[in-house]
Amino acid sequence: MPGNAGTEQTTTVIIGTGLSGLAVAAELCRRGVDSIVVDGLDLLGAAQPANTASLQRCDAADPVTLRERNEILRHLRNYAASHDVDVRNTTRAVQLTMVKGLTGGTAVPQWQVHTPTGILIADHIVLTRCAHSQLRRMIHEFGIAVGRNVVAAMRAIGIYLVGVGELITPSPKEVLRQAKTVGHAISAKVNPGGVASPFTESLAILPC
Repeated sequence: MPGNAGTEQTTTVIIGTGLSGLAVAAELCRRGVDSIVVDGLDLLGAAQPANTASLQRCDAADPVTLRERNEILRHLRNYAASHDVDVRNTTRAVQLTMVKGLTGGTAVPQWQVHTPTGILIADHIVLTRCAHSQLRRMIHEFGIAVGRNVVAAMRAIGIYLVGVGELITPSPKEVLRQAKTVGHAISAKVNPGGVASPFTESLAILPC
């Protein structure tokens, strides 16, 4: 982690150091895609933190689900430590800015994640702590038209969602499934033609 304010480039910035964020980081690491994981985001500097009703319901989950979640989280933390996954628990994302980048001569959205220690520049962003209403507002503030499918609109500009529910928080197994899907989608863009379908693999937390 840099000690002074500066700019770093990576393929993906994952915002959220909990289960969802670590699951995506592990999946991207397994697929050879660089990522940096930082702590949660106060969406676009909003007055209220992104601690939505769905996140509160996660805290109120039944004991069995909490035990399962904690066990998976323990495995993911061990995986991140043993594979040098860049997890920055003490670095907090405070603002997200969309800029124009160039890929093969074509203008594409690129992202700047502002933190107290500097700016992270990435082609892909994974969000884990936003409600759909917040996501719609964010896309609108970026000047992008949103139809009924928020997820499709966000993927078109390089933003992915894991562990984000409209009314309820996804189960741990559903979070792992979403992480595999997002890992596959990002990897397919980074290394086209060189990625197996995520649905042909098991839901094992750690790679074989």
